Amino acid sequence: MLLTSILIYLVLTVAVGAWSSRLVKNSNDFVLAGRSLPLFLSASALFATWFGSETIFGASSVYLEEGLLGVMEDPFGGALCLILFGLFFLRPMYRMNVLTIGDVFKKIYGGRISLIASLFMIPAYFGYVAAQLVALSLVLGAVTDLTLMQGIVMSGAIVVFYTFLGGMWAISITDFIQTTLIVIGLICVAVMIYQEAGGFQTILDKAPPESFQFFPDATWDGWITYFGAWIILGLGSIPSQDIYQRVMSSKSEKVAVQSTFLAGIFYLSIGLLPLFIALGAKILYPELYLENKQMLLPSMVLQHANLPIQVLFFGALISAIMSTTSSGLLAPAAILSENILRPLFGKNLQDKHFLWILRVNVVLVALVAMIMTSFKSSIYELVGGASILMLVSLFVPLTAGLYWKKASTIGALLSMVLGMLSYALVEFYGVNENNHLLGLLSSALSMILGSYIFPKKHQASHALS
Repeated sequence: MLLTSILIYLVLTVAVGAWSSRLVKNSNDFVLAGRSLPLFLSASALFATWFGSETIFGASSVYLEEGLLGVMEDPFGGALCLILFGLFFLRPMYRMNVLTIGDVFKKIYGGRISLIASLFMIPAYFGYVAAQLVALSLVLGAVTDLTLMQGIVMSGAIVVFYTFLGGMWAISITDFIQTTLIVIGLICVAVMIYQEAGGFQTILDKAPPESFQFFPDATWDGWITYFGAWIILGLGSIPSQDIYQRVMSSKSEKVAVQSTFLAGIFYLSIGLLPLFIALGAKILYPELYLENKQMLLPSMVLQHANLPIQVLFFGALISAIMSTTSSGLLAPAAILSENILRPLFGKNLQDKHFLWILRVNVVLVALVAMIMTSFKSSIYELVGGASILMLVSLFVPLTAGLYWKKASTIGALLSMVLGMLSYALVEFYGVNENNHLLGLLSSALSMILGSYIFPKKHQASHALS
């Protein structure tokens, strides 16, 4: 019955994607849903951006080992990103009226920087999508006899199909349905844990002391690590296409701003539920925790919950992962099409041709991500690594381009290249766990020095001028 329910849900999701294809008339519809999403669709799409494998699988298992300090990256950093985007980045970029964040770089710095920024951005999504495919495969493997790779192929095929057909329209509509299932499913499981454990107080009394420590010990290293964890998603995902395309799909600037604030608050509140569920599950069923930390929640629900709870939980789990995967597929496909291929072939191709190029790129991104799954299977690691790449290369030049009038093209180039190289170097030699902070510092210094040594020769189009 559980497997039948999952299959019915997957078929319905694909059907929604197929229906959404009727709304796609051009590349703008495919990437930004024609900039026509109302608040409820825009906010739910933003909420679903990261509410996938990292939040439910990765963050919950890390929380059980390290407490709240171990999950500052997500959900806390994820919520911070949405709030900061709405406060400081959304308005100037929304008014540019362009398809991708690569186009934002083009408006500020020109075509060459846009091309380099796009080349830096695309690889980050392969690991991101790979993490979701691994997670979805683990879920399917829990209720079927599929191997990890069989599950990955099946998962990829389903998400590619409805994203291929409906683009951002399919993502937005399915995200609303999926968000509803996520909330209902997680609340039901949380209530089950609450009842079986004998109340909140019982769980709190049996939890390790570090489970609720929000601030680090009063040491320099402790605070540096704490800050570093907040900014991986908090700042690193700001210059990302998946956030950009969801925000810019809103029907107005006002709706876009409201959706970021609503999604940020909602993301943090609902994002704490998997942590509570995992803590209660570990106390109630310690043998499951020792068996497989990442699969604690699915295993607990399968073995100890009734069928309605199982259907709701696995529906929520699959929904969360699929919504994140679809966004991760569309983002690099849009960047590749609009900022790399269009400048090369735009004069010879019509928009309908680029619409098909976008769809083909969705498939190519999925194939690369599937290959990556054979190298790493740690969900938290794959997702965190994707945001770090954008943090050390793209965050500083984007922010400087929007808010610093002296930001120059050479400064942006040096910031991207030296930030990435510095991070790669210290990461290779394993300096410490805060290597991304060194990369970010290098990116910032390169931006400042490069802009002063090689100032821009004329006033370029500036977002806030």
